[in-house]
Amino acid sequence: MVREFTYRGYTLDQIRSMSMDSFIKLLPSRMRRSLYKRGLTPAQSKLLLKVREAKRLVEAGGRLEKPIKTHCRDMVIIPEMIGLTIHVHNGKEFQPVEITPEMLGHRLGEYVITNKKVVHGRAGVGATRSSMYVPLK
Repeated sequence: MVREFTYRGYTLDQIRSMSMDSFIKLLPSRMRRSLYKRGLTPAQSKLLLKVREAKRLVEAGGRLEKPIKTHCRDMVIIPEMIGLTIHVHNGKEFQPVEITPEMLGHRLGEYVITNKKVVHGRAGVGATRSSMYVPLK
């Protein structure tokens, strides 16, 4: 038996049919304040326009020529973004993020790690006093 996705008691279809103000009231307080009281920044507005254009193109049966790229890591994920792949900048490169319903109410930056695990090489000749006895091979 497959469970149907719900967000705060609402199904995905109900959330998609809601107005933006109604959806914002469902969000946690930090996200709600960010969207409702402060509004969207110019970068977030630009991203939202790109998302709406891409969604319209996909629904018409088309395909995106180039991916949606953004530096806007603080954008709250809204229902319009579900199903799209957005490339989010991690400080060095753009990482693809497939937006799923479970991501609603979170920020884009939460899904793109900004640092990598440090991997050290083997000690070379002269690195330490003990490495003098490491075979050169």
